Amino acid sequence: MLGEAEPVFATEATVERCGRETELLRYCLETRMLTKNELGATVAKYVKEGCEDDLTVSRREFIDGMGVLAASSIIAPSPLRFRPVRVGEQMKPEELRARLRGVIAFPVTPLKPDLSLDIPGLRKNLQHLLKHAPAAIVAAGGTGEMYSLTPAEHLEVVKATVEEVHGQIPVIASTGFNWRIAVELTQQSEQVGADAILALPPYYPNADEQGLAEYYAAIGRATPLGMLVYSRDWVNPEPAWVEHLAAKIPTLVCWKDGQGDLRRYERIMNRVGDRLYWIGGAGDDSVPGYYSIGIRTYTSSIATFAPKLSLKLHEVAAAGDSSSLMQLMNTYVIPLYELRARRKGYEVSVMKEAMNLIGMAAGPVRPPLPSLRPEEVRELQVMLERWKPFLSYQT
Repeated sequence: MLGEAEPVFATEATVERCGRETELLRYCLETRMLTKNELGATVAKYVKEGCEDDLTVSRREFIDGMGVLAASSIIAPSPLRFRPVRVGEQMKPEELRARLRGVIAFPVTPLKPDLSLDIPGLRKNLQHLLKHAPAAIVAAGGTGEMYSLTPAEHLEVVKATVEEVHGQIPVIASTGFNWRIAVELTQQSEQVGADAILALPPYYPNADEQGLAEYYAAIGRATPLGMLVYSRDWVNPEPAWVEHLAAKIPTLVCWKDGQGDLRRYERIMNRVGDRLYWIGGAGDDSVPGYYSIGIRTYTSSIATFAPKLSLKLHEVAAAGDSSSLMQLMNTYVIPLYELRARRKGYEVSVMKEAMNLIGMAAGPVRPPLPSLRPEEVRELQVMLERWKPFLSYQT
């Protein structure tokens, strides 16, 4: 048991010597289970001796640990100024960019039979998904039926996702509709702890290029968080426009292609270079094409119920194992995407029905998305029998 410690306060020089956040992180980890007096002695020890080794911990551990320090009143008011620590102290845009390697998961938003949100179901799904450690999770994205959610519901989904992820991986919140609502969704997502913003196209189709750029710029100005643009539907710009947008929005760090037009995407990548990080976002069925042009991150809706398969696709594609990749595509992915392609909206409806069939929380889709026909549900059920090697969900 450590004895009572004399008050010792960190100076700016001490923190600079030890490495600002590294020292505080070490305090958090080494003092979390100590008494107030023990905590004071440990802080005193590290302030006097400094720290020598690098330490890697999660953002959430840092936030939780700082709560312990604040509650203990060990760090008293002083000239020292740290960045505010709160639930919502998110990673910097460049840190986000460095973290996005592999599979970005797009979970569904579970609904009850009356079409209200099923937040407990969402939490349970996320707990399962996190066991497989995707690169990031998108809250209320396209697969999550963002356009059917009210701003209040969107906030519920983002908040629950941030809480369940607990700093393990980045949480990316979607935004869209129009500039005013997009800014509102962006700012409220930042406030509850999202790490980045995925900007979907505005509701107004075929907008003028200048007006479209101003829409994305307004989102970028609304938050210091890293921003990803999702190029989908009618937003299919030329390389020069993407270059202009990247210069206009300093926090724009990633481009998520949702078109699947590899020829155009290669031209954009060649023009803009490494100013942006390039993501394959048209679907799991596009992995072979994306990885053939050097992309090493893709967004997966399959990860919502079969993350093992999503991760395997990335693994074999990144390794250049075309034989294994095509076997996975032909056996699992292409048949599923053929069913998804039959009706507009099935890209969500099929995923939700698959989850319902294996006992996960999903529920119905909201209009205008259509539900599967009875014969298609039976077809999907048969298909999922082949998927058993990649299905690990336990009810």
